[in-house]
Amino acid sequence: MLSEKVKNYLIENGMYDDTEDETYKKVMSDLGINLETPFAQFNLYTNQTTFSGNRAELYNVCWFAINSIYYEQMESMRSVFNLPEEYIPLDSFEGEGGFFYNRRTGEVLELTLGKVYNDFQQGKLKPQWSNFNTFLEWFFDLS
Repeated sequence: MLSEKVKNYLIENGMYDDTEDETYKKVMSDLGINLETPFAQFNLYTNQTTFSGNRAELYNVCWFAINSIYYEQMESMRSVFNLPEEYIPLDSFEGEGGFFYNRRTGEVLELTLGKVYNDFQQGKLKPQWSNFNTFLEWFFDLS
């Protein structure tokens, strides 16, 4: 579930909509993501396609999966960056950096080209956020 802090922020800013959308649920299911996770709740119940925050524009993954080449982008990023299967992109990786969600653990990783990427590939860099709520609180500057 989304933390109260995140949910309240989304509601106060007119970005939360609890209308059920079966196509969005199917995207989460196709990605192997439990519908009760904060990641699924965020993507299922927000009404914008992108969200501005710290250093990037975050995708509504459901919208992008339905209306763009998200799946191709996901495969391309995995191939180019040699990422494990469980990582899915949260943005377009513009400016030589981006965020990735680990659908197995719920952690969020920020990768940038150069030393950070090399450290990740060598196992020296672990995801910076242990869960999606913590990431969203940082992203929206709610801490």
